[in-house]
Amino acid sequence: MFKIYKAEIELKQEKKIKIVRSDRGGEFYGRYGEAGQIPGPFAKFLQECGVDAQYTMPGEPEQNGVAERRNRTLMDMVRKFLANLCPRLPFELWCGHKPSLSHFRIWGCPAEVRPYDPSLKKLDPRSVSGYFVGYANKSKGYRFYCPSYSMRIVESKRAVFLEGDSVNEVVQPSRFAFEEERVAIPVPPSLESAVSLPLTEHVDEAIPMVIEAQPIDDALLRRSQRSRKPAISDDYMVYLQEHEFDIGVVDDPLSYSQAIQSSQSTKWIDAMVDELKSMDNNNVWDLVDLPNGCRPIGCKWVFKTKKDSTGKIERYKARLVAKGFSQKEGVDYKETFSPVSSKDSFRIVMALVAHFDLELHQMDVKTAFLNGDLTEDVYMLQPDGFQVSGKEHMVCKLKKSIYGLKQASRQWYLKFDNVVTSFGFKENPVDHCIYLKINGSKIIFLVLYVDDILLASNDLGLLRETKRFLFDNFEMKDLGEASFVLGIEIHRDRSRGILGLSQKSYISRVLERFNMSTCAAGDAPVVKGDKLSKLQCPQNDLERNEMKKIPYASAVGSLMYAQVCTRPDIAFAISVLGRFQSDPGMDHWRVAKKVLRYLQRTKDFMLTYRRSDLLEVVGYADADYAGCADDLKSTSGYVFMLAGGAISWKSVKQTLTASSTMQAEYVACYEATLQAVWLRNFISRLEIVDSISKPLTIYNDNSAAVCFSKNNKRSTGLKHMHIKYLVVKEKIQELQTSIVHITTKEMIADPLTKGLSPKFLRSMLLIRTHMGLVESFDVFG
Repeated sequence: MFKIYKAEIELKQEKKIKIVRSDRGGEFYGRYGEAGQIPGPFAKFLQECGVDAQYTMPGEPEQNGVAERRNRTLMDMVRKFLANLCPRLPFELWCGHKPSLSHFRIWGCPAEVRPYDPSLKKLDPRSVSGYFVGYANKSKGYRFYCPSYSMRIVESKRAVFLEGDSVNEVVQPSRFAFEEERVAIPVPPSLESAVSLPLTEHVDEAIPMVIEAQPIDDALLRRSQRSRKPAISDDYMVYLQEHEFDIGVVDDPLSYSQAIQSSQSTKWIDAMVDELKSMDNNNVWDLVDLPNGCRPIGCKWVFKTKKDSTGKIERYKARLVAKGFSQKEGVDYKETFSPVSSKDSFRIVMALVAHFDLELHQMDVKTAFLNGDLTEDVYMLQPDGFQVSGKEHMVCKLKKSIYGLKQASRQWYLKFDNVVTSFGFKENPVDHCIYLKINGSKIIFLVLYVDDILLASNDLGLLRETKRFLFDNFEMKDLGEASFVLGIEIHRDRSRGILGLSQKSYISRVLERFNMSTCAAGDAPVVKGDKLSKLQCPQNDLERNEMKKIPYASAVGSLMYAQVCTRPDIAFAISVLGRFQSDPGMDHWRVAKKVLRYLQRTKDFMLTYRRSDLLEVVGYADADYAGCADDLKSTSGYVFMLAGGAISWKSVKQTLTASSTMQAEYVACYEATLQAVWLRNFISRLEIVDSISKPLTIYNDNSAAVCFSKNNKRSTGLKHMHIKYLVVKEKIQELQTSIVHITTKEMIADPLTKGLSPKFLRSMLLIRTHMGLVESFDVFG
């Protein structure tokens, strides 16, 4: 304000300000240090303008009498006006009528605003939610803060004010009725005879260092009328990871008491009895007295309804899960690592099944983790509802691993590996959950994913022999020809040599979960104009609170599983969305919904593999240039093809800042080369693809990057690159890979690096087809 006043005086009055007198307020003086005055911005401005600054002594306001007297005069005027209020406003005296106050609104009240937007279509939403923050300057209108709109501050005359709603609703503590009723546990007649552990009252005796439990008298449960918020701790994810694809609405009981009180209590009790029978058959534990100085871990029932590809319940499962979070490393567990077959390995086997017309069957290991042997002493409390009468004070000394133990998955894998290798299977050293057995001209592959087993063989007799062996060593369930595994539907037309992998049911459940099952279909997951950055993250608490209501992380995680399994066409979109998991904004959520709309249109698409004349692995590597809006880093993308379908793909932001398009493309070739070496090592040990002995071809559309990768000439543009990127040249010299140039129109990895412009959307349809993504109707009718 002083700058404006100074300019106005000097321009209009033609006078110079020579002296400014003020008190020693920090805004005028700055601050006082040992060396004297340390001028602030105002004092520095006076020095720059050559104006003398004079300050009053502390506590002596009379030294600045002119300003102090003016303050007194102003306050006298205020008191006069307040003491002599007119019965009518000046506006009324001047105009002869009272002013309208209809436009007065409560500041901060919610409102539905209709901004002016000539680009809106007939069916587009007309209003946005916002908050009233004031009036338009020099216009008859209002100003609104709209966190979900592209322009956060909107001026409009058209709005509906919700003055009855507060901005921050204060949630009053709920008052619950805590009257309790007794509910009898429905016990089927077959319960006592079905298992050696009888149903008993749930009472905990005084055991040193035992986790507390709720007492239950005479096999009766006390049910509170208080509503409970569903929650499952991460401690039980060892079991739940088997069902990572089942993200539908969860109606399963979350505790033993809920299962007993549910309408399906009889089925849940039968499931618990079956679980305990399996443990009894596997000799999982012995009841012993707790040794001095030992601390038992707790246990919990986890309930799950297993569904088929259509969502229909196949069976009710109950798992007794140990509370492994209370284990101590070095005391009751040592190592925990356990391998799981990768999705790339799974797709490679599916491609070989399609090409060679192999038999493909599926088996399921019942209570798989109970087969693992424990080498540590682990003590566990008896399970809820099944304590042995008269031995309530005793604990279970585990002899076998059970779900929930930190070492459970590892012990199961070691046991399974030991058993199948004794039958002649060889473990693939690149993927430890892929096994191969060759008997003359007969061959069989075994794919292990926790407790799901896939068997692929060119001989039905060898496949049946393998099944009998597995039945002899484990409690198995034969599911016949594979049709649904890991949330992926398997479709085959053996007469034409076609195999398709579909996630239509999974995608439909995802859309239903996020209320997008009836949304308008989209043409592309992202387009060229979709730029996401950290600037679109929430800027204040109001926006952060708004985003807390939106399941952004859950949506991106659900989409990521589809991308990892069968949908390379959304890899770039998911890669970008994943960068904002910790602090997403409304613009990021809009793009996530755009991906959901795209899946609504393409949920019938499946990843297909076909019998071909030449079984060969080929790769495509591409990159954009400085596509990230935050740090200007580029994005690498690659896809590898086998039997007419994609078997491996990736879209990832580069870790370095590329100085040229050549460098960005060369780094993409580096990423593809590393994956190509892995594919060669894995497929060569399958001993069925002869062409893998030749150099694996990687196509790239940048001639400079291709030329640089093939020769040893120095390039001034890449002399600063890290030495690790020279592995591209090394693998070419070792005849493991070959980088070949193609045109941009032939580059099918292009959608993995950027959003395409609308004029290229038609070419994306062709790219999807080249990746093996086709509509199910076009393949199977």
